[in-house]
Amino acid sequence: MKLSVIVPVYNRPDEVNELLGSITTSTKFDIEILVVDDGSTQDSANIVDRYRASLPVYYYYKENSGPALSRNLGAEKATGDYLIFFDSDCIIPSEYFHNLYAELATNPVDAFGGPDRSHPDFTPVQKAISYAMTSFFTTGGIRGGKRKVERFLPRSFNMGISREAFNSVGGFFNLRFGEDLDFSLRLLKNGYSTSFIPGCWVYHKRRTDFRKFFRQVFNSGIARINIYFRHPDSLKIVHAFPSAFCIGILFLVILSFLHIAFLAPLVIYIAGIFIDSMLKEQSGKVGLLSVVASFIQLIGYGSGFLKAVWQRIILKRGEFRAYSKNFYD
Repeated sequence: MKLSVIVPVYNRPDEVNELLGSITTSTKFDIEILVVDDGSTQDSANIVDRYRASLPVYYYYKENSGPALSRNLGAEKATGDYLIFFDSDCIIPSEYFHNLYAELATNPVDAFGGPDRSHPDFTPVQKAISYAMTSFFTTGGIRGGKRKVERFLPRSFNMGISREAFNSVGGFFNLRFGEDLDFSLRLLKNGYSTSFIPGCWVYHKRRTDFRKFFRQVFNSGIARINIYFRHPDSLKIVHAFPSAFCIGILFLVILSFLHIAFLAPLVIYIAGIFIDSMLKEQSGKVGLLSVVASFIQLIGYGSGFLKAVWQRIILKRGEFRAYSKNFYD
């Protein structure tokens, strides 16, 4: 069984270098790597050239049109039985492909995904953002490795799919945000199976500062409502929890003017995040930053979700997006 690893990239040659370097330990497996440069001004061609002697790696340059169409181009050029999509800011552990081959040998599936973790070499801010996206206190822990009972929706930072299933649903649609969620929902609607594989985890850097992180999660909140109009049955009550968190925080702050005791739930929540993160990362600094990152994650997503509800559902306006300077903001 041959695997085609497809990596869209935009102005991140250093990340491509790290990603390819991490895959050099997996040359015993039947894989090929396709790096699709999406109109970068800092192209990665010279980085790819460094690895041609040690990896079956190919480089394709195209005009900027976003990660969705870049993934589709990679799929067109690929020759593998399975297409594996990684974001360029991922580092692949040495056991990834071993675990994947073992899982697919015993449990064949049409599409799959895995969790992400924080690398020891990440900056304190990157570790805090990773915590916010994987913690039980923010996302319920599913992105950190918790096996999900309900249907699983693979995300494009770490996603695999059989070629037959990919071609059948027409690949990724060129959406500004949420294209991987739309893709996974179309897979399920067409009867394809998906699986969460805990052993197929990656180190995922995500955003490098809190400003970029807020923009990302705010847009994700908007995307959830935009996806709702394409897939009405995809919206669940759990998706409104971050918005409820925003409203709840506001009420607690207002009530605290009557009595300071009303802030007790908030203090307990902050303490829980701090202690949990500090113990996991063995760093008080990361613990404090994780509190900030967690609030950004919940407030950013929740406020984007509320804005989209107001604009699209209440005012009945068309699809919109924020922070759309380019596809990779």
